[in-house]
Amino acid sequence: MTVVAPRAPVAVRLNPVVLPGDGVGPEVTAAAMDVLAVVAERFGHSLDPVSHDIGWVASVTHGVSLPEATLEACVSARAVVLGAVGDPRAEGAPAERRPEAALLALRKALGCFANLRPIKVDDALLDVSAVRRDLVEGTDILIVRELIGGIYFGEPRGRKDGPGGVMAFDTMAYDQEEIRRIARVAFEAAGERQGRLTSIDKANVLESSRLWRETVTAMSPEYPEVSLSHMLVDRAAMELITRSRDFDVILAPNLFGDVLSDEGAALTGSMGVLASASIGGRTGLYEPVHGSAPDLAGRDLANPIGAIRSAGLMLRHTYGLSHEANAVDAAIADVLSSGLRTPDLEAPGTRVVGTGAFGRAVAQALSNPHPDRQS
Repeated sequence: MTVVAPRAPVAVRLNPVVLPGDGVGPEVTAAAMDVLAVVAERFGHSLDPVSHDIGWVASVTHGVSLPEATLEACVSARAVVLGAVGDPRAEGAPAERRPEAALLALRKALGCFANLRPIKVDDALLDVSAVRRDLVEGTDILIVRELIGGIYFGEPRGRKDGPGGVMAFDTMAYDQEEIRRIARVAFEAAGERQGRLTSIDKANVLESSRLWRETVTAMSPEYPEVSLSHMLVDRAAMELITRSRDFDVILAPNLFGDVLSDEGAALTGSMGVLASASIGGRTGLYEPVHGSAPDLAGRDLANPIGAIRSAGLMLRHTYGLSHEANAVDAAIADVLSSGLRTPDLEAPGTRVVGTGAFGRAVAQALSNPHPDRQS
């Protein structure tokens, strides 16, 4: 499969299903949609989104976190833009009302087996990174995470009585085809970048990881332009911080990819700037990697960059509009270079604004691009 769809030669109807969700989800999603509206106007496309409920807000309104109408709309769409799910009031709720269960079920229904998580450190944010400038400058990583297999979906799982009381268990399982299909995405992505692929596992302990390593290694001759290496997940967790520039594309099983990709927040300065694309099925799912942040909800404090970048990934991967996606990235870079920040990125000499104002600034930069970025 190709990682990036071919560029569309004519005007495109952008008609994603939009799931604002919980917490700060509606705020950051609104900013992303404002930017998409400018993309449509500037490049001659049309924007026709349709919104549905998901998460705790759906549980309150519909009694379930993933209503049938939401699921049907998403399965029928080319792209889904998601804000965030999660609410502390869901603690102890039955499975059908838990927001996180809705997200897992949606990913499974859409067949989105490949989660792409870019981690690129913006020059303007080098001094807000948790890592020294000399270590993090130039970091540009793509994590390719398997998304609908592994321990999050493995069976059997559950609880039962044991000799020490109640015991809980989960199953981490992969078959060769599950590994091959996600590895293909990673090999192809590496071939389009710097040609270096690092596959993550725990092959010194886990049988599933030994199969993972064997299968990925056997595929390597199909991609002679890509240099393959393997790394244990504990070492990778350290080297992502201490030697992030050594990585190009990282391939990881579901659990390991989930954990490692969040380290990107330490590198980039905030979880709020990280985006993701979940692809592989007919429908692409695009969402910032931050959570719902209920403590920030409704306070105009959330960082919309992750949501805006996720919309840019949708332009690139679903609609084949790489030129437009690059323009979105350039607009974000221009706003950051101007010194504008949301509270999570505050630093000396910067000006802090809210979610809405930052989103409007990106939209304005996209409407009036920097002369050096004119297209």
